[in-house]
Amino acid sequence: MRRREFITLLGGAAAIWPVAARAQQAGARRIGVLMPFAMTDAAGKLELAGFAQQLKDLGWTDGGNLRIDYRWSAGNPANMQAMAKELIALQPDVLFSRSTPVTKAVLQQTRTIPVVFAVVSDPVGDGLVASVARPGGNATGFTNAEASLTGKWLGLLKEMMPGITRVAFLYDPKVAPGGGAYYTKLIEAAAPQFAVTSTAIPVHNAADVESAVGDFVRRPNGGLIVLPDATTNLHRERIIALAAQHRVPAVYAFRYIAADGGLMSYGVDVVELFRRAATYVDRILRGVKPADLPVQLPEKFQLVLNLKTAAAMGLTVPTSLQLLADEVIE
Repeated sequence: MRRREFITLLGGAAAIWPVAARAQQAGARRIGVLMPFAMTDAAGKLELAGFAQQLKDLGWTDGGNLRIDYRWSAGNPANMQAMAKELIALQPDVLFSRSTPVTKAVLQQTRTIPVVFAVVSDPVGDGLVASVARPGGNATGFTNAEASLTGKWLGLLKEMMPGITRVAFLYDPKVAPGGGAYYTKLIEAAAPQFAVTSTAIPVHNAADVESAVGDFVRRPNGGLIVLPDATTNLHRERIIALAAQHRVPAVYAFRYIAADGGLMSYGVDVVELFRRAATYVDRILRGVKPADLPVQLPEKFQLVLNLKTAAAMGLTVPTSLQLLADEVIE
């Protein structure tokens, strides 16, 4: 081949490459992801890393045959609605939502685009699906709770500090499952078994958290359950600090809160939940309908103890509790 012919051929191929790349990108599938956290939230990033890695393991690469658009609502219900609209305008093949309020916001905007949710406590009670076995609409996903969970939290507080007679649980009724009723009923039903009285403490912002905890600790022998919702998560650092300051034992729903300095946590492994959610996204991208995918209950719970926090609070963690723990932070 003569030099001029080779250069002409090479130039033609170079012109084709960008077109091929654009064609590949244009043919990529699209996922919209809506999170209840701020963009800087390390726990949320870790969860999404597990989600993206599982998708990659299943053959979907962001920037290749897949495009993932992320939105972070920072616990603000108005942001959830606005960002749900933004994602739907991008015409994704699937939407992935974390938490009950985020999923509600998404479903208020679309009843046609498939939705996979995770970390939703009561999808039937909150009207997200018709039933666990037969979701019936455009949404399905993975729950983070089951009926015995609240009893576990009460039992952990009692074992950590046997003298506890009062338990308060913090939640935001605007974003908690069932307006808070889901966990309230379970805690109130289980409390007598542990010889404690339970008190619901609704909070909406940092000032509420400050005053609520301050009021509760004026009387002795109290413990805290910090329920999993967008507001308590957003203000978790302040809640951890207040519990430590007043030496009130507190139990949380997620491992990352114990890792941030919370005394202990018991709840679902959220990173694992996100990985499982990615398998549903994969199946929907390959043609399965959400209505044909039953809602999945949690499979793995983990107990995490922070001995450093316990020591700072003057608490001795029973050996029996340490032996039960999946992770001990020292």
